[in-house]
Amino acid sequence: MRIAQARWKKELGWEGQGLPRGFEAAQLAFVFGGSQTMGNRELLHEVRQAFPGAHVVGCSTAGEIHGIQVTDDSLSVTAVVLERSRVQAHVVDLPDSESSAAVGSELARAIDPAGLVHVFVLSEGLNVNGSELVAGMTQHLPRTVAITGGLSGDGDRFKETLVLAQDESRRNRVAALAFYGEQLEVGYASLGGWDAFGPERVITRSRGNVLYELDGRSALELYKQYLGEHANGLPATGLLFPLAVRASTDREPVVRTILAVDEREQSMTFAGDLPQGSYARLMKANIDRLVEGASGAARTAQIELRSSAPELAILISCVGRKMVLKQRVEEEVEAVREVLGAGTALAGFYSYGEISPFTPHARCELHNQTMTITTFSEAA
Repeated sequence: MRIAQARWKKELGWEGQGLPRGFEAAQLAFVFGGSQTMGNRELLHEVRQAFPGAHVVGCSTAGEIHGIQVTDDSLSVTAVVLERSRVQAHVVDLPDSESSAAVGSELARAIDPAGLVHVFVLSEGLNVNGSELVAGMTQHLPRTVAITGGLSGDGDRFKETLVLAQDESRRNRVAALAFYGEQLEVGYASLGGWDAFGPERVITRSRGNVLYELDGRSALELYKQYLGEHANGLPATGLLFPLAVRASTDREPVVRTILAVDEREQSMTFAGDLPQGSYARLMKANIDRLVEGASGAARTAQIELRSSAPELAILISCVGRKMVLKQRVEEEVEAVREVLGAGTALAGFYSYGEISPFTPHARCELHNQTMTITTFSEAA
């Protein structure tokens, strides 16, 4: 596996020598950037010209991870030459959130299962039910094949997210990369680092990813009471106070973060399902534990790799973590670097949701407020 990276900034253009030369044989190019940058057709055309035979796939973000640096409204490009494996790209339109499961099924059915090793997915970030999307995909993929990836972002604006595939960056679509090859090693993990507070409550009224009542009370009203002055900044400030949701008392909780609030309906829309009858509890940030969660995800992602260190790691962290960490945001990326080592190329983005099993062989789920890492290596 050969990897080359480049980054474009509005005030500087392409850094260093610009887009790498000698990578015309790249089969894959990950592209992550701000919403406006991802809509720059001229810029994306430059990327396509540099890697004419590659699947150029990416999305808009709430921050770009490039090496150990985190930037906003840049364009991070990672070109990959696969020497002993191959990749195929698929894309499906997502007409509305209610179609998430059907779109996941359609996307999975388009993927050839013969020799399939891993699926990496990038989705619309706002007009989607991430839980249903994942459920639809897993239903039609081999049980031995894991899915990782994330939901595209739009900073803290929550207005428009874009997915890049087939030389076009558009809203309301989902792209998947299907990886093949016996010598391809893929590791993955997803960890958080948030502290729960307040009592655990029962979700007494919900519909899909829309929450109406907790313990028979208006969920939005109750949520605002806990947020205090932060309630004026909803939905963005809700990223600082996600919900831990578990379907039953014997299940591991998943974290859910707010995408929108509806004052008229007194409801809150989350990135993933909140099943009626489930248990929910508010969470708040602990900066040291967030950084520890990132390093823990990196360690877990290496558990089953035969190689001593991965060649490429795609990091997808939640926009809520970025808002909490603020000027310390690069600490969680540096923590990953310390675990994986200097020989691993790092790329990724801050998202509106992360897709991964918690650990190898666990069930694939949508997460919020986690650091999710996917590592790639080609065994010698």
